[in-house]
Amino acid sequence: MNGTRPQRAVVVGGGLAGITAALELADAGLDVTLAEGRPRLGGLAFSFRRGNLTVDNGQHVYLRCCTAYRWFLDRVGGAELAPVQAKLDVPVLDVAHPRGPRLGRLRRDALPVPLHLARSLATYPHLSLAERASVGRAALALKKLDPADPALDGVDFASWLSRHGQSERTIEALWDLVGVATLNATAPHASLGLAAMVFKTGLLSEAGAADIGWARVPLGDLHDTLARKALDAAGVRVETRTKAEAISRTDNGGWQVTLSGETLDAEVVVLATAQKETYDLLPDGALDEPDKLLSIGTAPILNVHVVYDRKVLPQPFFAALGTPVQWVFDRTDSSGLTGEGQYLALSQSNAGDEIELPVAELRARYLPELEKLLPAARGAGILDFFVTRERTATFAPTPGVGRLRPSARTRADGLYLAGAWTATGWPATMEGAVRSGFSAAGAALAALGRPHVHPLQEAA
Repeated sequence: MNGTRPQRAVVVGGGLAGITAALELADAGLDVTLAEGRPRLGGLAFSFRRGNLTVDNGQHVYLRCCTAYRWFLDRVGGAELAPVQAKLDVPVLDVAHPRGPRLGRLRRDALPVPLHLARSLATYPHLSLAERASVGRAALALKKLDPADPALDGVDFASWLSRHGQSERTIEALWDLVGVATLNATAPHASLGLAAMVFKTGLLSEAGAADIGWARVPLGDLHDTLARKALDAAGVRVETRTKAEAISRTDNGGWQVTLSGETLDAEVVVLATAQKETYDLLPDGALDEPDKLLSIGTAPILNVHVVYDRKVLPQPFFAALGTPVQWVFDRTDSSGLTGEGQYLALSQSNAGDEIELPVAELRARYLPELEKLLPAARGAGILDFFVTRERTATFAPTPGVGRLRPSARTRADGLYLAGAWTATGWPATMEGAVRSGFSAAGAALAALGRPHVHPLQEAA
């Protein structure tokens, strides 16, 4: 039967995981349909219009070590639109210091690991001399850990840091500064396995691994417009505003996917959807313990957007201490804002206490904090203030979550799972999403007996 037509695949979900899986399957010669319930691609990393602005739902960054997401950017033709800084350089402003605001920087030199950060840590003003010395000892201990060791999954990161001489201030001013942004959790609520993965890969693998990249255009240009062009060029049929309603076996052992509007037969189905949606679509027997999917918690991210009538921030971004503000990015150019104003986006991870607060309350909370951080904001006019809320932005990286995350393969031949919440070894990042797409497509092609080289091995 398959000698007269290409083998068919249906990918359910048009986020980065689904797009990646669809591209990989189509590149291997399958006839692929991608179904996405939303009117656009990109999942939880997207853009929308607000008046004359193009707004990202949240500030997303990646690191030079995120090789899978960098592959994605190359594959859709967007690498030049989301460049990586030449060298890691993060301004960190503490406004709670007794002697007034203090600016420090986390940056690297061109020295080999771990010396690439030594000079930066030696002069980091937000820690005492003893605390800076303790960071080096903890980093060496962290480097010896194997993030894939299941025993690390059940330990919280804060306990490990405490055992290795890290003070509360050190955790706040360094470990959580990075960890909250990458894990979407503070150290007491983060799995040591995931934390070790982040810090070993980002800070202790290669000197340039933690250099930061971000989109200089709206995310929708990358994850929707360019991704759709790449999918079209690969021959993938893309159906947006199309939800999957059911998945069932056919009499010949294949799959039937019921979409809103039609039913498709396929040899391969990839569910690249969130945990709850995947649980609802899974046929009986596909997983040994499907209820584990519902035990994978979620964590919110709040984004605060402020448009000033003048420029108040002279640099692309900074991180903050001694304030509820976490990270602030200048999104003026990417949003299309014209004139003398400036558009800032505040990325507030681990936002459980604030995610449901009214806009007026958030405005009263954050505008004064920005004036503390940015003297030029004092007296500046506010042209717009709004918030975006991703209540289930990421899976919660809590201790023990590793045993809940399923692999790409299921017990049902031809059915595969993708999504940043699956067992990628990474936290819930764009990198993890793309890697999950690789895993699902690779497993499907292997089962079909089709030759396939992993994209990152090919790139190497």
